[in-house]
Amino acid sequence: MRLENLSPWVRWGAVALLQLILIALPLAERWSVHATGQEVTLALRPVDPRDLLRGDYVILNPEIGRISRQQVAGETDLSEFALGDPVWTVVERDGEGVFRAVDVLPAPPRDGRVALKGRVGSRLSGDELRIDYGLSAFFVPQGKGLEIEAMPRETVRLVVAVSEDGRSAPLRLMADGKVLLEDSAL
Repeated sequence: MRLENLSPWVRWGAVALLQLILIALPLAERWSVHATGQEVTLALRPVDPRDLLRGDYVILNPEIGRISRQQVAGETDLSEFALGDPVWTVVERDGEGVFRAVDVLPAPPRDGRVALKGRVGSRLSGDELRIDYGLSAFFVPQGKGLEIEAMPRETVRLVVAVSEDGRSAPLRLMADGKVLLEDSAL
């Protein structure tokens, strides 16, 4: 059967279905991480910009986004990683309930430890990396960003879901143990 022989309604319907699938795929992946991922609380430093098309959002700067040799206890040499390389940052909960980086690996850990998958964004020095996890922005209601920016940075936390393969998605923004905002992407 040739495409020209199909009804225009069938052709337009196929195009519409394809567009819906393309929209649904990223949402399905994010939902999967939310539903099956382990919750991890990260320390961060918020900054408040605005996007005229998307509204207010808080730029998140997770502490694990900048890893130095002194932070990690593992045997991995940070100088082995190049710009754009995939990495898995192994995190462990500290006494305050915040997950901190303990190792950086070139492949996912096989021993059940929690690890966030990221990409090397830049090398700050021979023994320090900047890593992007795709957790750089959290959209907030209009005007709420300035309020969050004014909070002491040591009180603001980001709770994310982390899947077994290292994918992560934001769940909520917290301060002093209280929920400020829930992710509204789903």
